[in-house]
Amino acid sequence: MGKPHPHIHKPPTGRTNLASCIVATIFLIFLIIIASILYFTIFKPKDPKITVNAVTLPSFSVINSSVNFTFSQYVTVTNPNRAVFTHYDSSLQLLHAGNQVGFMFIPAGKIAAGRTQFMAATFSVRSFPLSLSGQPQSVVTDGINGFRVGPSMEVESRIQLAGRVRVLHFFTHHVEAKSDCRVAVAVGDGSVLGFHC
Repeated sequence: MGKPHPHIHKPPTGRTNLASCIVATIFLIFLIIIASILYFTIFKPKDPKITVNAVTLPSFSVINSSVNFTFSQYVTVTNPNRAVFTHYDSSLQLLHAGNQVGFMFIPAGKIAAGRTQFMAATFSVRSFPLSLSGQPQSVVTDGINGFRVGPSMEVESRIQLAGRVRVLHFFTHHVEAKSDCRVAVAVGDGSVLGFHC
């Protein structure tokens, strides 16, 4: 009786190795595509949105062709991300005729994911020479006295909120929101005629 022959295992051929590499590569590409789709549709950080709700001048005076007033701006900031927006490099500046006449830092803070936060900023503006807008005769509506006509000036407010959003708790992404508004003010009493952002 002859001895049973042991099974002989042939080493894998080059074609088998190549096929395995191709299958692994296709699988990795598929995973990368799925991860990219998830990132760009769900986790990609988006810039917050600022909405200016109102602008007022609580105090206003004109002395010797120079104007002095207090400026107040009320905004809502919406965080559209699925993570907390932490802002820490934020400011509000006021300009007149291209020159900065007021400035304030906005305190650092956090806005929860998908939430909207109300913010109010009030600061005193240093006295500066009055420069009337291109439409010196502006019609002002007064609910008590009807219509009256008077000169107006224009100021520009620039608010910027900058900070970061964490993606998947590991990666941080810089985001920022900006809003520029032109505000028309009646020189007679400091009432806000309108603003455009």
